[in-house]
Amino acid sequence: MEQLSLPAFSYKLKDSGGKTFILDQVRRKYVLLTPEEWVRQHIVYLLHAHLHYPLALMSVERGTTYNTLQKRTDLRIYSTEGTPLLLVECKAAHVPITEATVRQVAVYNQTIAAPYLMVSNGREHYCWHVHPVSKQITPIPVLPSFQEISLKKEL
Repeated sequence: MEQLSLPAFSYKLKDSGGKTFILDQVRRKYVLLTPEEWVRQHIVYLLHAHLHYPLALMSVERGTTYNTLQKRTDLRIYSTEGTPLLLVECKAAHVPITEATVRQVAVYNQTIAAPYLMVSNGREHYCWHVHPVSKQITPIPVLPSFQEISLKKEL
């Protein structure tokens, strides 16, 4: 797999039927190791180990409906109250982050209503805050930790 600009971690791989699988800490099972999954597992590690988002509040490839279309979000993080906090869209490292990628996560968020968005291909990472009333999306330089987001919700 390609080198990413995300923290390295001790991942677990296994081979079966000529394919490689990686242990997904969120789903607690081995999943097919694709270039996009490689990025997602690094993002999960970053969020959990460095920004202290609890694994129990993460959801991977969760279905959502947008304009009668069934879609799947790559990664969602919830508050302890069960409301969406962060929506993450992952792309493979060779896939450039484009306006269409950003639009994709913003469209999904019209239904989900998370206050934070992130898009990453493992090399480039972009984060936004969504204003709760105006729904204006503002770029932010770094993603807040779980504690920082939780404190902002209390204010």
